[in-house]
Amino acid sequence: MTSADEPLGDLDRTALVVVDVQRGFEDPSWGAPGPDHVGHVLALLDAWRAAGRPVVLVRHDSTTPGSPLAPGQPGNDLVDGVDGPHDLLVVKSVNSAFHGEPDLDAWLRAEAVDGLVVCGTTTNHCCETTARVGGNLGHRVLFALDATSTFARTAPDGTVLTAEELMRATATNLHGEFATVVTTAQLLGR
Repeated sequence: MTSADEPLGDLDRTALVVVDVQRGFEDPSWGAPGPDHVGHVLALLDAWRAAGRPVVLVRHDSTTPGSPLAPGQPGNDLVDGVDGPHDLLVVKSVNSAFHGEPDLDAWLRAEAVDGLVVCGTTTNHCCETTARVGGNLGHRVLFALDATSTFARTAPDGTVLTAEELMRATATNLHGEFATVVTTAQLLGR
């Protein structure tokens, strides 16, 4: 993660992109969950909303039959507190918020947004993919690792990686290449 004194850029011109913080991820079928991240997401949302900074909410509308994230299912709804005031709602059915509707990249450029903070669910899927694509498109990306979470997964060799191991791998993959990995406390100036 970035050192506490490393500059984060102009946060007033930085959009908070909250990825897929939806009720459907409370379903036990996802597996062993990682650290609870919703409190960190809500703290970032409170700070961004209070400062009048841009807030982008992202919702995954699954096309997989029976998915708890499918439109019309209660799991498709955003978690309480996340579903408040926002500047843009992006709806997607793939991993990257940059491949949803409306066009996130076009909106960021039209609004003269200087960068984005990525947080949400899941760390190693939609959050990481959004950060990678954002970085590839030339955006300054801050990745709020502790405001993301994921679930344990079985590797191709049959071993199980914990959510925490997957989060650490994502941070390693992103930092210094596609994004700067930060903490909620750094973003809140604590």
